[in-house]
Formats: sequence, structure tokens, C-alpha cells
Amino acid sequence: MIDDKLKQIMLNIARIAIKEEFLGHKELTDEVKQRLIQMYPQLAKPGAVFVTINERSSLRGCIGSLVAHRPLIDDLIANAKAAAFGDPRFPPLSPEEFDKITIEISVLGEPKPLEYKDIEDLRQKIRPGIDGVVLQLDGRQATFLPQVWEELPDFDSFFAHLCVKAGLPPNCLEYHPKILVYQVEKFSEEDFKA
Repeated sequence: MIDDKLKQIMLNIARIAIKEEFLGHKELTDEVKQRLIQMYPQLAKPGAVFVTINERSSLRGCIGSLVAHRPLIDDLIANAKAAAFGDPRFPPLSPEEFDKITIEISVLGEPKPLEYKDIEDLRQKIRPGIDGVVLQLDGRQATFLPQVWEELPDFDSFFAHLCVKAGLPPNCLEYHPKILVYQVEKFSEEDFKA
């Protein structure tokens, strides 16, 4: 569990990581990162995060790591920048948009394979709103965070969209893809507005 103080710090780090691209100089220097790690040792542990950027409640960018492969602080900084400037679905964030965005962070638990016999069995085992899903088939892969269930609460449409996101036909569940599930701890700047 991440306490509220660290959640706020992580949201600030993500915002500064994006802002420093507009400023043209680093604010999150190695020295600053070391100070943050001394205050919050959890930032030095391997972590996997997704950073989601919304502008007026509409998705504006979302990039992340499925597996922890670097310190949490580095994953957070890299994915905040990638969500703002490297999501292929959107143009890079502009300085004018910066003050209008809301940042959301999802810290991922480790994805675990979910064994299932057929689509009906999968339907019984998946927990909408709780499970994030990774779908893998024929060298292709896509994931939806658990919060995507809010937009696609129906099992069939959720998986049809996930198949398409992976570059597969909407009925790709018929080919028995590998499914992994994970849970997230999610928090947003909205959570801390008075």
C-alpha cells in the first residue's frame, strides 16, 4: 500500500517530469532524485507504473510498464514523459494544454497467467473492475488497466476492444490467447483536490 503523502509526491514527480520538457532543463536531477529516495525509500524499489493523462475527462495519453524492471522513480518519470509526448494515438502535449491536464498513476501488481478452458470459463474467472488484463497471441500483446472496465463494462466489448488494440481481430478470444491478470493501486490529482 502507498500512503497518501507518497501518492502526492509521485503525482508531483510525474507533473514535474512533463513540465521539464517545456522548460528545456532538468528539474529532477540525480541529486533531487536521491533526496526523494532518502525521504521515500519505496521509490528506489523496482516498480511498474502506468501514467494516464486526461484533459477535461478525455484520455490524452497513457503509457506504462507491465513488469517492474527499474526503480519506481525512474519508471514513473519515463512513463509520465512517454504518456505526454510519446503516445502514438495523440499528438505531443503542448505547453498550452499542460495546465488543463489531470494525471493519474496506476502502480501495477505482477501480472499472473490465468488458466482457462474456453471463453465461458474465462468469463467466470475475470473480475471486471478489479483485474487488469494482458492478452498475448501470435507475438502480439495489449493490455487494459482495470479502470477500462468503467468504459467497457461488458465482457464481450472489453475483450473485442482489447483484441483490436493488440492488432488482432475482435473475436481473437476464439483462438485461446494467453491471458494474464494484475491489479493496480490507482490514484489521481483529482483525489487530492480540496
